Amino acid sequence: MRLDVGSQAPAFTLQSDAGVEVSLSDFNGRTALLYFYPAAMTPGCTKQACDFRDNLAVFDGSGYVIIGISPDNPAKLARFRENDGLPFTLLSDPDHHVMEQYGAWGQKQLYGKTVTGVIRSTIVVGPTGIVEVAQYNVKATGHVAKLLRDLQLS
Repeated sequence: MRLDVGSQAPAFTLQSDAGVEVSLSDFNGRTALLYFYPAAMTPGCTKQACDFRDNLAVFDGSGYVIIGISPDNPAKLARFRENDGLPFTLLSDPDHHVMEQYGAWGQKQLYGKTVTGVIRSTIVVGPTGIVEVAQYNVKATGHVAKLLRDLQLS
C-alpha cells in the first residue's frame, strides 16, 4: 500500500551502514528524505546515490536529511558508502518490512517481466512525521534533478 501526502509516516528502526540502529524518530524536527533503492553498487543505484551526493549541499541548505534504504546488509552498504564517498546514512531493510510499510516493495516490471522487489521510491517526511512527498516508480537517472525541481530547490 502506497503512502499518501498528509498521512503519518510509519515509525521504523533499522541498522545502518555503520552498524548502529537508526530510527525515523531520530529525525524529529527535521525533514527526512527517504529514498528506497534495489541494490548497492549496481549502475542505476550508484548513479542515483551519486546524484544525491553531488546535490547534498542544496538539500542540506534547505534542511533535508537524506537517508537511503535498501535490502542490502550493513557491510555491503558500508562498502557502497566508502567506494562512492556517500556522505549520508544508508539503512539495511533485509526483510523488506519498512519498504512494505512505505509502499516501496511489491510487484513491478523489470525487463518486460512482472517481478516482486524494491520499487524505487522517494518519500519526504516532514519535521512532525507527516508525509510531504510520495513518489513511486522513479527513475535512477534524472530523479534527483526532477526532485530538486519538484521541491523548488533548483
